[in-house]
Amino acid sequence: MNAFTLLPFIVLIAAMFLMTRSAKKKQQQAASMRNEMQPGSGVRTIGGMYATVKEVNEDTVLLDAGPGVDLLFAKNAIGAVLSDDEYNRIVHGIEHDLKSDVVPDDASSLTESDATDEPAAAAAASDDKAVDLGKKDAEEDKADAAEAAEAKVDEEPKKTDGDSDAK
Repeated sequence: MNAFTLLPFIVLIAAMFLMTRSAKKKQQQAASMRNEMQPGSGVRTIGGMYATVKEVNEDTVLLDAGPGVDLLFAKNAIGAVLSDDEYNRIVHGIEHDLKSDVVPDDASSLTESDATDEPAAAAAASDDKAVDLGKKDAEEDKADAAEAAEAKVDEEPKKTDGDSDAK
């Protein structure tokens, strides 16, 4: 046997080694995630059910799926341990308070308003008018675009039979 006949076998063995290594790494990560579960943490089972951990035993987990509904699952049936924000967003529909993470555009919102600022704010609020964003504006924009296109065509010199674009 020469080296060229052994090459495919060597490549195959190397590929199998790499695949089993990555699978073992994923299994270890999943096992460590399941071992870090604590009572009170939100989880998603491999079947897609969201619940709160009530008790963690050696091979089983007692989950609180709702008022008065406790379910016993194998630890292997836990697909993911969720962060509190993610669990509340999915289960309760509570969004994380993003306003506290936003930096204001100007410094005026960072200072407290004085009594002198209140009349100006009231006048500005009374000057605000409702803006109509209906179809009427869209139709006017289309008409303006059509007029601009016609004007552009009128500005171009007319070609006669003898004219050509060749130089």
